Amino acid sequence: MQQDHFVELVKELSQKENLPQVLDALKAVEDQEVAEAAVSLTGQFSLAEIEGEKRIYHVFTEANDDGEEQEYAEWVMNEGDDVMVFVAWFFYAMFEMKQKDTYQAAGRTYQQPKRR
Repeated sequence: MQQDHFVELVKELSQKENLPQVLDALKAVEDQEVAEAAVSLTGQFSLAEIEGEKRIYHVFTEANDDGEEQEYAEWVMNEGDDVMVFVAWFFYAMFEMKQKDTYQAAGRTYQQPKRR
């Protein structure tokens, strides 16, 4: 994907209201690699309330060191967070793009999450 298309896409995605809207928009993009990556994530998100926060996790299975399938959960964002958190996670998780670069494409400043 060319840089100008990426910038245009990220700006469009940053205007969406929630994760499902962003994922639907990603599935519909012309870039086949991006669309396929979005489709591959369908149904892999779970909401859990932990420490009083509604957290959105990416739940997936992967073979462990013994070759056995094991389920993993990666905390992506909290419900109600800015959708840019998910957009940046998507491009990092699927294409190894730095989150800072995704935020810059949207004309925003990336801030490291605070450690807990």
